[in-house]
Amino acid sequence: MIARIWRATATTEGAEAYRRHFTQAVIPELSGIEGHRGAYLLNRDRDGQVEIEVITLWASMDAVRDFAAPDVDAAVVEPEAQKVLTAFDPTVTHHTVITETATTTP
Repeated sequence: MIARIWRATATTEGAEAYRRHFTQAVIPELSGIEGHRGAYLLNRDRDGQVEIEVITLWASMDAVRDFAAPDVDAAVVEPEAQKVLTAFDPTVTHHTVITETATTTP
């Protein structure tokens, strides 16, 4: 499995707007891509800003390519999301998941 990781920052209000965008637009889109295995949206309050980290999980780099081609290292940040962020990384990193212990609850 591949973890695709991206980072951004926002104001408190911007982070909430990004959360809405992520849950209402991004997750439904990702769910329709074969090989998508889940996502995490993480926030961290720091120095009056909110650090945002998005981790999406993929079955393989081929699945990542289905989402992010032609440049799999470029961040996919829709204009609606860009408007609510104060800064964001233009690139992502990919990591091979070596051990995974997450469980789902009923």
